[in-house]
Amino acid sequence: MKKLVFSLIAVFGLLNGKMSAQSNMESYKSVAIISVDATGIDLDNVAMANLIRFELEKAQKYEVLDKYDVETKMKERQINPNEAFGKSALIDVGRKIGADYMLTGSVQKYGSKIIFILRLVDVQNGRISKSDVQEYIYDEQYLQLMARVSLISLLDLPMDEDLKAKQAKLTNVETPVISDGQTLRLNGPRFGMQLFTGDVASRLMAPESEGGYASNPFSTVFAYQHEIQYVSSGKFQALLEIIPAINAIETKYASPSLTLLNGFRYSGWELGFGPVFRFNRTAVGYFDNQGTWNMGPIAEEDANLGYETQVNIDKRGDLGLSAGLIVAVGKTFRSGHLNFPVNIYYSGVPTYDSQVFGIMLGFNIAKSRR
Repeated sequence: MKKLVFSLIAVFGLLNGKMSAQSNMESYKSVAIISVDATGIDLDNVAMANLIRFELEKAQKYEVLDKYDVETKMKERQINPNEAFGKSALIDVGRKIGADYMLTGSVQKYGSKIIFILRLVDVQNGRISKSDVQEYIYDEQYLQLMARVSLISLLDLPMDEDLKAKQAKLTNVETPVISDGQTLRLNGPRFGMQLFTGDVASRLMAPESEGGYASNPFSTVFAYQHEIQYVSSGKFQALLEIIPAINAIETKYASPSLTLLNGFRYSGWELGFGPVFRFNRTAVGYFDNQGTWNMGPIAEEDANLGYETQVNIDKRGDLGLSAGLIVAVGKTFRSGHLNFPVNIYYSGVPTYDSQVFGIMLGFNIAKSRR
């Protein structure tokens, strides 16, 4: 029985030693990178190869041949690295420079994507040992991260959770990506409706003979939003929004406005507040007991009736500027690379003792800012 146990221990020891030796032999296999075919990106073939070589050395899976030694050997044998991309050529080069494996591939821009193709060529057996193809969003500042993800996939190396999350964003080419170093920009046209209450609503509905607009207490809004982002960290952004607009364009008395918002955006939700400046014609007058607007000072016969003069909109008046506070909340919806921001807002108009409620819609193409 003891002999049997010792024999089993010896067998397991030999097997374990053999597996360990094979693992050590694998780790000492040498790999050379001479060039990677780079098309449509800022890095050339050699620079892209250097980037991948750096990530390969960090992986510590193989012995990566020193690029200067490889360059020297290639110069001695008059080998042009930009002409050695095919399997046969790489096998021939690998034998001449003494490499066990040759790592090659291509990185090219294709529309809104970057296609990463890596191949590991087994020089001794004359075949492609492994290959990997990945599609990434087009953002060249993440080329190193793309190279790392592709190499990990090619070499079947473990990937931590943080890198998995970044990989999911980089490889999700169907939706816009928001990640560290990027900012969501929602510059673009806006359109909507706004509802007026109080004295402004009364003046809008008043007949033109009384200085009114013979219109409705609501109007259309056509605007353009421009953003200046001063803080950006992952999904959070703080920004200044500049929104010029034309209001009530469906009437012949359209009026412009300018809104300045300090906004905070997180994961698609947004809160903003700031001043709004409206340009319209105003006049001094008063409302009588029948609710009729009278332009000018209070008449002598009405002086004892307790009327109070005020400034209100009147198409017969002078063009002036009024200011108010606006508060807005919104949510950005996404469909592919399209953004659809939806905002509702409230604005007080203390000059006219009125309020404004509105909704704004917009759209733009998602872009990443470097």
